[in-house]
This record gives sequence, C-alpha cells and structure tokens, in this order.
Amino acid sequence: MIYKTLELIHIVAVIAWMAGLLYLPRLFVYHAQAAAQSDTAKTLGMMELRLLRIIMNPAMIVTYLSGIFLTWVNFGLAVPVWLWMKIILVLGLSAFQGIATGWHKDLVAGTNSHPSSFFRGMNEVPTVLMILIVALVVFQPF
Repeated sequence: MIYKTLELIHIVAVIAWMAGLLYLPRLFVYHAQAAAQSDTAKTLGMMELRLLRIIMNPAMIVTYLSGIFLTWVNFGLAVPVWLWMKIILVLGLSAFQGIATGWHKDLVAGTNSHPSSFFRGMNEVPTVLMILIVALVVFQPF
C-alpha cells in the first residue's frame, strides 16, 4: 500500500510539474509582448513567480524524491539503461526550468532580449522531453 501511494504521489507530482513547464513559456510569450513595467507585465511577472514557487519547484522536488525511492525499491543499484536515459531527460527538464527561471528574472527586470516567438518555440522543449520520457517508461527499450 505504501508503494502504490508513493507511485500515485510521483505521478501527480509529475503532472503538476509538467503543467507548469508547459504553461510558463506561454506566460513568457505574453510577457514579452507587454510593455516593460506595465501593469500587464507586472501581473504576468507575479503569475510566473507564483507558478515557479508554489507549483513547479515543490512538484519537481516531490517528483525527484518519490522517483528516487521508486527506483531504489525497483532496481537497487542495477538501474537499467532505459531508466538512465529517462533520468538524463528529467535532468534536461530541470535544466529547462532553471533556464526559464532566468528568463523570468530578465522579463521582470525589463532586460529580456528574446521576442515572443522565441518563447513560443521554447514551449516545445518540455513537450518533446515529456514524450521521450513517457516512451522510455512505456516501452523500456533497453
């Protein structure tokens, strides 16, 4: 029962984290289009900050902690190749979040140098990583 509960927590945390990773670049699109320091830009900056601090960071931490536990219980030190590949892609999602946090800071400070089209393109990065991660989990090819 404890294992299934932790598995449930892991899946819900992943969903929450991915929702944030997919939504944040969309907010950046609107933020990049808003006039610097306008009320709209300030509102979007606050939305981004709350998304990062209240949803994405905690969800990422819970995803990692529960994922580490589930990996340990299932595989111990004999982690299969497909899971190592998944871990590398998850680290890519974490790196993307870190980079996105920098973009948020630039947007809030009014020092952003990226057009809204850049953020539209960046919105696809977590989508591609998510598809690859899920494919590895479902097919376990290696």
